[in-house]
Amino acid sequence: VYTVQRIKLQPARPEVASVRDIDIPGRGGPIPARVYTPFDDGAVRPLLVYFHGGGWVVGSLEGYDTPCRRLALKANCQVVSVGYRLAPEHPFPAAVYDAWDSTTWCIDHAAQLRIDRQRVIVAGDSAGGTLATVVAQQARDEGGPAIARQGRIYPATDLTREADSYVRNAHGYMLTAAALRWFIEQYVPNPDQRSDSRASPLLRPSLKGVAPALIISAEHDPLVDENEAYAERLRADGVPTEYACFPGMIHPFFTLGVVID
Repeated sequence: VYTVQRIKLQPARPEVASVRDIDIPGRGGPIPARVYTPFDDGAVRPLLVYFHGGGWVVGSLEGYDTPCRRLALKANCQVVSVGYRLAPEHPFPAAVYDAWDSTTWCIDHAAQLRIDRQRVIVAGDSAGGTLATVVAQQARDEGGPAIARQGRIYPATDLTREADSYVRNAHGYMLTAAALRWFIEQYVPNPDQRSDSRASPLLRPSLKGVAPALIISAEHDPLVDENEAYAERLRADGVPTEYACFPGMIHPFFTLGVVID
């Protein structure tokens, strides 16, 4: 039901040269993924590894088919959309493991995917943006693989506390503060684990050396304050960071192309 409702709010599905479903080996079993090639010219392209939103509980490859096609065409890149495991059946850190395993597999199989392994972007929206953030941090901690840029659209960055925007934007803007609390309870049911920086990447002691970042937020989003706080932390630690807060927008605006320009 969630997927059908969200697809109805998306713009027309554009044609791309090819779309194919694959299974990526992961420590928790095969990870479903979908590979998008924008043009049939055989070129080696940058890679965008995309993690969908949905509060770590809902969302799917099909529900993000149109956004990923549009990203592939507009950026002229290969896109791999990752169907990571969802809570509550697979609570934290299952999604983190799948995000890391799928990213490293893609880079290790650069020739098969026809991608330039020096131009790899990890990105996502909402819960997927959190996963992209964690992958970028882990790549820094482990000395690779090389991530050229991290792109996040209104991610959650601190599950241990509620910023002022939780109150300011608590209800009336599609994503409510109550819904966020419910998603967090499903994803990390043990409150003691929410301070783990893989769940709350804002709590990482240092962000120095992580990939350059683009952070997109929405003015009327319970998460907007922690989005801005993460951008400030990145800049303070010397990470090139572009932060854009879209005025008048609500949390899921990136996928609402039927009703939002």
